[in-house]
Amino acid sequence: MLDTLLPWLAILLGFMGLIWSADKFVEGSATIASRFGIPKLIIGLTVVAFGTSAPEVVVSISSSLKDSGDLAIGNAIGSNLANIGLVLGVTALIAPLPIKAHILKQEFLIMLAVFGLAGIFLFDSQLSLIEGLILVSLLLPLLFWIAYSKKQHPEEEEELPETTSLNMGILWFVIGLILLITSAETLVWGAKDVAMQFGVSPLIIGLTVVAVGTSLPELAASVMSALKGHHDIAIGNVIGSNIFNLLLVMGIAPIIKPIAMEAEVFSRDFTAMTIITLFLGGAMLFSYLRNKSHGQLGRLVGIALLLLYASYYVLLF
Repeated sequence: MLDTLLPWLAILLGFMGLIWSADKFVEGSATIASRFGIPKLIIGLTVVAFGTSAPEVVVSISSSLKDSGDLAIGNAIGSNLANIGLVLGVTALIAPLPIKAHILKQEFLIMLAVFGLAGIFLFDSQLSLIEGLILVSLLLPLLFWIAYSKKQHPEEEEELPETTSLNMGILWFVIGLILLITSAETLVWGAKDVAMQFGVSPLIIGLTVVAVGTSLPELAASVMSALKGHHDIAIGNVIGSNIFNLLLVMGIAPIIKPIAMEAEVFSRDFTAMTIITLFLGGAMLFSYLRNKSHGQLGRLVGIALLLLYASYYVLLF
């Protein structure tokens, strides 16, 4: 009985640890950076951007080191599905999400280009070292592009945690980093064991349990922002997170060890991610063209996103 429950306990504790430690890692990193006079924009682009993707990145590294690279790929794709279907869906139900023109003209098009490249690499159900290096190498130019974009829209800078003393910042940085790694190790171990118990592949576990778990920080942040009225950049943040997932989370896994995957990764999972992404793009474009000054994603779109996300789970099982 204990052997059966222990992996589930490991998953639960891993989730809780990832959420708490990612928050403290960001807080500590932002404090250290600000105390050394690093501009807020740069902190937002690096520390905060990495911090929100830290659970996915650490799980990707950990699972690849444990010969479960397909779990890492499932985590990247599943997190993108959760970001759009679950995070944006729930947030749109709470409050309408305003659509910015530059998101349609810049960020969304960049995300589609990244999706296209990822699709080409996933088509043969393998990810090689070279393909991983190409994905990760695109991250730095993308950061420069985001920096330029945010300078044109300074109102969309990331909200950073209030900074404390340098000593406390260092303490939270160290504790957060250690717990991030430990929590990811615990989560991956539990997820692999549960997969073995039920005869489910690590890919499915990555697409479902791990993906939703590592997306919980984004969900919590988006819901809290919407409740507080700070929901105007939710779409941009989700798009940015999805780009990071494909370039960094998916790219880093084959660098550690080349990955061979099930054919369904492209035919089922990547296709589902593309469909829900194109639906989001279509909904944004339709709303923006109807009312360019007050275009928004409302509750009907939120419901549709949640239904599409639920349909994917029906397809999985």
